Amino acid sequence: MTPLALTALSSVNALGTGLPALADGLRANRVALRANDYADARIDTHIGRVDGVEEVALPPELARFDCRNNRLAEMAIRADGFEDAAAAAIRRYGAHRVALILGTSTSGVREGEIAFANRDPETDALPAEFRFHETHDHHALAWYVAERLGIAGPALTVSTACSSSAKVFADAEQLIAAGLADAAIVGGADSLCLMTLYGFRSLELLDTGPARPNDAGRRGISIGEGAGLALVERPEAAGRAPLARLLGYGESSDAHHMSAPHPEGLGAELSMREALRRAQLTPGSVDYVNQHGTGSPQNDRSEAQAIERVFGGGIRCSSTKGATGHTLGAAGIVETAVCVMGLAHGFRPGNANLETLDPAIAVAVRRDSEPAGIGVALMNSFGFGGSNCSLLLGRGDGDPFGSGGAA
Repeated sequence: MTPLALTALSSVNALGTGLPALADGLRANRVALRANDYADARIDTHIGRVDGVEEVALPPELARFDCRNNRLAEMAIRADGFEDAAAAAIRRYGAHRVALILGTSTSGVREGEIAFANRDPETDALPAEFRFHETHDHHALAWYVAERLGIAGPALTVSTACSSSAKVFADAEQLIAAGLADAAIVGGADSLCLMTLYGFRSLELLDTGPARPNDAGRRGISIGEGAGLALVERPEAAGRAPLARLLGYGESSDAHHMSAPHPEGLGAELSMREALRRAQLTPGSVDYVNQHGTGSPQNDRSEAQAIERVFGGGIRCSSTKGATGHTLGAAGIVETAVCVMGLAHGFRPGNANLETLDPAIAVAVRRDSEPAGIGVALMNSFGFGGSNCSLLLGRGDGDPFGSGGAA
């Protein structure tokens, strides 16, 4: 494929709002997980909650979209100069030539939970003020962002569990290559809710302490929340220097189990090899792999096996979910930003909370971030049902802090 330029990027997660906060947190090996203090979720676990969501106000004319998930999206719009970059792209190409592809796994399901808890005790009717289409509906996120930014091109929602906001990059490349759009705004948001917290507990996949991806004593995941947006364009038409380049992507489906990966990571291997094929790169061209690495015993082991088969055991890898929590449908865009920070500022992110590397994981995982030049990074996002996506990102020429200040 012809590489695409990432010319604007924003980041919201438990480490903070904005790319400088993300880069600082990663380089300082900060862990942003906290003992569960979310709403009325009475679960012994740790979470990656974003500070300040409760105080966010949507523009008055869009108040009907108000919910936690759309508030996270609003934070991403305001962060890192993204709103100005989107407006400039719309002026450059026209509103109908800018596509919008966003990923989410639960959208505003929390509003549905609240409505159900407050239903009429006699009729079971939901409260009249519950706005399903603007909040709970999976397309509510894309609808909100389209109206908020004035995008009139194709608007798509991707909901493939935890691969959602990685697969949006593949859709963007296909829309641009097909001539249906000149640029695309991609990304996603996923917010904390009771369904995921209690659902993952029922699957016995939650750790009571902070998640420890790749650790010999790992016991499960820590759920987080987050959001992010990226502007993707053809390099020759972009109005600014790229922060990074999308070199290739790979997609696959395990077709193995509804909630467990293929035991040897076959789908993960196919996804990574397809990304390399599409980018016309050899495994030796990749300097760093950001693992999906949730902290569950089976996930980490099977992914590491796949990485070793593709790249060999010496490839430098890490999972950053021990710092941010697993942001589910937002994991792809959150960890794309992680990779862009490493590419732009010359460091390989560490693997938070790692104490003793599982001896079954035969790749080079390090606990602490370390200075290192990275030319190409690969980011993995894998979801329930065996939905896999791998992105290959190359270094750009632009400054990710150009609009957001210095870290």
